[in-house]
Amino acid sequence: MPHRVAPSFTELFTPKLVTVLREGYGLGHLRADAIAGLTVAIVALPLSMAIAIACGVSPDRGLYTAIVGGFMVSALGGSRFQVGGPAGAFIVLVLATVTLHGIDGLILATFLSGMMLMVVGFLRLGTFIKYIPFPVTIGFTAGIAVIIFASQMRELFGLTMQSEPGELVHKLQALWAVRHTITPQAVAVSFGTIAVILAVRRFAPHWPGMLIAVALAAGASGLLDLPIATIGSKFGGIPNGLPMPVLPSLSVDKIMAVMPAALSFALLGGIESLLSAVVADNMSGRRHRSNCELVAQGVGNMASAVFGGFCVTGTIARTATNVRAGSRGPVSGMLHSIFLLLFMLVAAPLAAYIPLAALAGVLALVSWNMFEKREFAALIRASWGDAVVVLSTFLLVIFRDLTEGILVGFGLGTLLFLHRMAQAVEVQTGVPMMAEDQADHVAGELPVPYDPSMASDPDIVVHRISGAFFFGSAANVAIALDHLAERPKAFVLDFSAVPLLDSTAASTIESFVRKAERRHAAVHIAGAIPGVQRVLESHGVRAPHVAYESSVAEALRSIKQ
Repeated sequence: MPHRVAPSFTELFTPKLVTVLREGYGLGHLRADAIAGLTVAIVALPLSMAIAIACGVSPDRGLYTAIVGGFMVSALGGSRFQVGGPAGAFIVLVLATVTLHGIDGLILATFLSGMMLMVVGFLRLGTFIKYIPFPVTIGFTAGIAVIIFASQMRELFGLTMQSEPGELVHKLQALWAVRHTITPQAVAVSFGTIAVILAVRRFAPHWPGMLIAVALAAGASGLLDLPIATIGSKFGGIPNGLPMPVLPSLSVDKIMAVMPAALSFALLGGIESLLSAVVADNMSGRRHRSNCELVAQGVGNMASAVFGGFCVTGTIARTATNVRAGSRGPVSGMLHSIFLLLFMLVAAPLAAYIPLAALAGVLALVSWNMFEKREFAALIRASWGDAVVVLSTFLLVIFRDLTEGILVGFGLGTLLFLHRMAQAVEVQTGVPMMAEDQADHVAGELPVPYDPSMASDPDIVVHRISGAFFFGSAANVAIALDHLAERPKAFVLDFSAVPLLDSTAASTIESFVRKAERRHAAVHIAGAIPGVQRVLESHGVRAPHVAYESSVAEALRSIKQ
């Protein structure tokens, strides 16, 4: 087998933009990317403002995030098609950070999370994020969807209240207490927005349904002078350009105060961006560079914070739209940011007429789509273990804390995996495999039954261990190996079906060897792959205490000589 050379630093961290330009980039590619970028910008325009408002900040900060952060993610990222911007998954975290630390604290936390993501990327830790169990991802996303929907109920129904609690149960109680303040016009606008988006999606799926619905709502609000809250009435409109870049204040006390939020931003941003990159890979047949992508996400967050934005990450909806719109590479994502900036320069005064109820309708649909109902139901039905993981994550995210939900879900998922792996380990005793059967097994084929004629010697006991031999299964294997009362002359341990072994398992074998030595029984280990043999030897399982053989047949011949 040829030796696989590890990729160099340059290969790991060269942006996909450089790769695409090296392949040759012509006018036809630019035209396709311009169309894709414009399509994504039309989707991102109302969504960025809606997410910003839901986060407790002004809508212009959502646009700053999409313009500055999104440009950096596409220009420096390790995915050809990733589009960055504000994401619905961050709403709860950002809102909590703004409530506790204000806008300055949010900007500082965003900047620090960018630094963390860069460090994680350069340390090449991005590959470990893929180990987040699927039930945790589904439960977390579903919990976020519920929280987002609950956060929009005030604007969906035009309710009047002095303050809105953050916790879900208290929020629902407060909303119910002011149910008599429902504004019929706001209800009509919000549900009308939802109806228009669904109708466009059904009858003209290539049209920008969100932008059409929000534009119609803004037109109705302005022409009919509806008594509902708008961007203009609440925020005074949006500026027609980017602010001057300013570094956040880096005092030690403030850094320590926002550090938990920054860690949460970095963890969620890394997971979200790499999930989005995987979706783009599946749609396009390409392959992203995960650590390069994390570095780009880090730069994007730092740049976003400098321009007054907040958390930026790869967004699945906009990335998928980019691929479907015919993108040829990262230029489309960069152009999406430029188009958003042009929209701000040209149409900023018109944004003042956009009703908050319309943006609430947009986010209500976003939350509905985020809740992956089919996958959630499938996990509930799949097994008790998957059901416990997904429900624990879901309920903790809703009623406790996002980070707590992820950590507990990950812990339960890990325990479930270890339990399943331990159950998969099997010990067969008393009969060896023929040499040709061993060859078939090494080649990856299913092993044929043992040849009973080779087990005729009562002085030789053969144990065949199959599966990952680790701490979770070590106790069961130790019990199965405990046949010293038979006092054989020799043991053969067939390790040909053991792909990995940890220190606990190696210690179990070392203990077995010592017991065998006290009974004057020889121990032969057959078929161990180099990695497994190396771990065994490091724990004292080596000559002269044991003999290593290439196969069971070789071990038997060696014993009988």
